[in-house]
Amino acid sequence: MKLTIHSGRPLQGEVNLPGDKSLSHRAALFAALANGESLAENFLVSGVTAAMLRALTAMKIAWTLEGTTLIVHGPGLDGFQPAREALDCGNSATTLRLLAGAVIAAGIPAVLDGSPGLRRRPMERIVHPLQLMGAEITAADGGGAPLRLSERSRSEPLKALQYTLPVASAQVKTCLMLAALAGDGPSTLVEPSLSRNHSERMLSSQGVEVRAFQTPGGPAVEITPPDGHLAPLRMKIPGDFSAAAFLLVAALAVPGSDILLHHIGLNPTRTGLLSALQEMGADIAVLNSHESSGEPAGDLRVRHSRLHGLTISGSRVVDMIDEFPVFAVAAAFAEGRTEVSDARELRFKESDRISALCAELRAQGVAVTEKPDGFIIEGSGAVHGGAAADPHGDHRLAMSLAVMGLGASQSLAVQGAEIIGESFPEFVGTLQSLGARIEQTL
Repeated sequence: MKLTIHSGRPLQGEVNLPGDKSLSHRAALFAALANGESLAENFLVSGVTAAMLRALTAMKIAWTLEGTTLIVHGPGLDGFQPAREALDCGNSATTLRLLAGAVIAAGIPAVLDGSPGLRRRPMERIVHPLQLMGAEITAADGGGAPLRLSERSRSEPLKALQYTLPVASAQVKTCLMLAALAGDGPSTLVEPSLSRNHSERMLSSQGVEVRAFQTPGGPAVEITPPDGHLAPLRMKIPGDFSAAAFLLVAALAVPGSDILLHHIGLNPTRTGLLSALQEMGADIAVLNSHESSGEPAGDLRVRHSRLHGLTISGSRVVDMIDEFPVFAVAAAFAEGRTEVSDARELRFKESDRISALCAELRAQGVAVTEKPDGFIIEGSGAVHGGAAADPHGDHRLAMSLAVMGLGASQSLAVQGAEIIGESFPEFVGTLQSLGARIEQTL
């Protein structure tokens, strides 16, 4: 599918966004770990969450979707059943890594696999600590998927883990937290900086004893295996901040824009982009702050703004790790230099996001320099556009390039745009409802 994006029209109106992707992943799996019926409203129905739901079905875990309300009949850890075939995680590293921890805790044998792109993602970062816990798990040559997990007697708990993560990663942390549910004592995980804490909040709501504290080596979390069953979930998932990010930058880039985004998740471990944009001069107001099932949320009003460059490095990178493609678009429309460092992890996403992003920005006339761990953008306050854009099979890059087209001086065409359905199927329709001119052709 090709998207042709025409600039010029201001974006105006109000929207509600699909549920947070990270929370939706966790809600589906954590509900399966519980005993009884769980309910998650505003569940994100997309390609990546479909992979998680397929895996639940393969392990004989019953669930239904009523619109965007997910109902899971959780059997608990003792109720997971071996799948007949490999669990296909599609292109979703989150699905694979979270499933690995849960399946290890459940003690069933499994093969976890996915797309060629997923097979390139590094998995040794979960394989090694899981082996330290006594799990029998191996990766393919090169350290990626497929992962092979052997059966473990449920009468033999895993070893409690005291482990320092080499990189701050919510996916790795959550994988190990889930495995720790079957440990023989409390496990402690230390990160170099705090990654998103959705898992800590959700497991706590299910009755798991989770303690967060600071150590000389960085923030830590301690998980104590539960004596009984995990409680079912009852939650309304707030709108996905990562989806909101594209609309925020679109409104900032297009003169005359003024939009309101309702009920957006504002977990402070996720909103690094919001702070960065505000520091760049963005007119973004947080309204109606509240909590939704233990997660901070609120409305965001954003109006077109003149932006200036900004330097991002260190721990700030973790808080906006998924938003760098669209942050780079904001930097292209800003005036002055924007420099990103300490973001080498971007090379291990759905694409090499540093290399692909720099190539695509350069094609649209943006002055950008690629670095090993980031990039430098010399913003001129405007983007020429006009060139064909290739998202390199990366859903976030595809949406970021489309956003760029809304503010560019010439129309921009994004090839391979069907990949957007992986995380934000309503992306085009949402922008069109705000006034954007976007054409879809096969």
